[in-house]
This record gives sequence, structure tokens and C-alpha cells, in this order.
Amino acid sequence: MRSRYSAYVKHAYEHLGRSLSAEQRKDFSVEQSKTWAESSEWLGLKIIRTEKGGPDDTEGVVDFSARFRSAGKDQEHLETARFTREEGRWVYDGVVPAVGHTVRREAPKVGRNDPCPCGSGRKYKKCCGAAA
Repeated sequence: MRSRYSAYVKHAYEHLGRSLSAEQRKDFSVEQSKTWAESSEWLGLKIIRTEKGGPDDTEGVVDFSARFRSAGKDQEHLETARFTREEGRWVYDGVVPAVGHTVRREAPKVGRNDPCPCGSGRKYKKCCGAAA
């Protein structure tokens, strides 16, 4: 998770693509990721909780908070992300859907065809919106 956040901060777009699972890479757009990353000022990453993800595991979960400023407004992206191993490397494999949680929206609603705010480079409907 930290390497993906750092890739947004440092504009390392190739790493963003390489650190996605094969399924997630299908809809990855370097241009959309670049647009989102460069229009944001990155303020910090906080790992809230991890589950599994050890040397002998094939999957893991990370709850995190990524803070950023976009269009002059401070925002926070909260996510429970799934990571899996592919060819021995950890890759981002999508969002773990929240079950039974009430979600309070702080930011304007993201449109189905807008770039996903998680920064995957995919359309919202094909990424985090697919779990909703």
C-alpha cells in the first residue's frame, strides 16, 4: 500500500500499473491516473489496520486513509483494500466491500463514468463503484 501511495506522490505511473492484479490492470489508464495524481497535493497516508499479508500468506487486507488536497479542498480517501500475490509479488486486487456499514459522504458523489477516486485509473463503475 505504501509503495502505491508513494507512486502517486512521485508520479511513478508505471509502478501503479505493475502493482495492480491482472484483473485490475484490464481497465487501468496511465492518463487518468496521471491526471488525478497531478491535480492533487498529497498530504499523508495512514495505515489503520492490516489483516494477513505475511510472508506465508497469499492475500492480505489493508484499511487505510489517504489525505490529499484537490481543487483547494482537503479530502480523505478511506478504503479497505485487498492485496494478493501474483508471481511472488504483492499486487492491489480491489476494494473489499463494506458489509452493514453506514457510509457518510463527505465529498460530492462520484459519477459512474468519472475516474475512480481511489486512483486506479479505471472508471468508477468498473472499480470501487462495482462493489457498491
